[in-house]
Amino acid sequence: MELTFNRGTIVVKGDVRVPNSTWDERSRTFRAMALHYRDIIDYLKNSGISYTDNVLDLLPCPELKSCIISRDYQKMALDAWVISGKRGVMVLPTGSGKTIIGIEAISLLNTPTLVVVPTLSLVDQWRSRLKKEFGTDVGILGGGEQDIKALTVSTYNSAYIHADRLGNRFCLIIFDEVHHLAAEGYRHIAEMFASPFRMGLTATYEREDGLHTELNRLVGGKIFERKVKELAGEHLSPFKLEKVIVELTEEEQKEYSLNQGIFTDYLRKYGITIRTPLDFQNIVIRSGRDPNARKALLARNKARDIALNSISKIGSFREILNRHADSRIFIFTEHNRLVHRISKEFLIPAITYRTAGRERSEILDRFRSGIYRAVITSKVLDEGIDVPDADIGIILSGTGSERAFIQRLGRILRKKEGKEAILYEIVSAETSEVNTAKRRKKYLR
Repeated sequence: MELTFNRGTIVVKGDVRVPNSTWDERSRTFRAMALHYRDIIDYLKNSGISYTDNVLDLLPCPELKSCIISRDYQKMALDAWVISGKRGVMVLPTGSGKTIIGIEAISLLNTPTLVVVPTLSLVDQWRSRLKKEFGTDVGILGGGEQDIKALTVSTYNSAYIHADRLGNRFCLIIFDEVHHLAAEGYRHIAEMFASPFRMGLTATYEREDGLHTELNRLVGGKIFERKVKELAGEHLSPFKLEKVIVELTEEEQKEYSLNQGIFTDYLRKYGITIRTPLDFQNIVIRSGRDPNARKALLARNKARDIALNSISKIGSFREILNRHADSRIFIFTEHNRLVHRISKEFLIPAITYRTAGRERSEILDRFRSGIYRAVITSKVLDEGIDVPDADIGIILSGTGSERAFIQRLGRILRKKEGKEAILYEIVSAETSEVNTAKRRKKYLR
């Protein structure tokens, strides 16, 4: 029996059908997704079946040893990973040093490794850190570059595109922000790589669509977790949450009630209850064929827009700015409209999805150096960017998403002597935003 790699699959030449394989009439062999390589090897060994393994064609690898010093919980995370067969996901808050655990794993195995990340900013961050820790050149796959080395950092997009030809070149694969891997397209990366050792890193394991259950098959389930409150004080800054309730203006309240009433009347008329994102998605689908559903959905969106962007929030926001005149502040909103209004009125630099990479870096560098004391953004700093230290966060508007909340809180939790971080939520009273804020807060319990 012989095992070989071919375009993201394991080709089994021989008379024995191994687990997770199917017959391929074209090649007259059994095939399995490369994901199952390790299980196939274990099966053959345990069954006493002789075989030739020609699957892995690892890149030439220099000595990969790091002298990085890890914290106690990082050591515990790595131990849990080793005990779990060098597979599995570690869930740790933003700013707690998940990268260090990945570096320790690379040093432990001393083997060709691919690190997969969601953004080019993270590619640069990982590449710089790996080069510093291991003193060797680090390859890049993404942003137009295809420089493949024993240590390579890739975007999810590029790893997906090149999985069929690179799937047998790395023994260890690390998925940063691993919740992305469960998406329908990206999961093919894990399926087409034969890498026997796999690690997932994230601050937020669960996905609202429930697809995180796929991670158990793709990389191994959740094997270690630490919550923000468990690390705050000793490894992260102590923090507190402050909710500021503001009243809508009379005109806003009238407009909000009118539009929210249209939406709730529609739900009541058709006996619809919204408990999960899927319930809401079904209404969106109905709106394509039902004019009343479309009218209700547009009214709901308008009501939500009024609550998120209320004029009343500006006064409370100004008070917080004045109260923390010597602090470094990140301001988060859900939509660009409020970003531009705040930026123009308070002369605060803004970062949105339209901000060019060079300008974004310049703004963050000036924030880091103290030239700017505040930056306002809509979502783009939630994930994948090495954000400078701040001690105050202000959520002017946002969703009930656990991921967004944990990421935003993490932006102000980097440890500093004498620091107590504060995350403010400015919420419009008697609107759906009140329940949204409650959902966010439950993630810290």
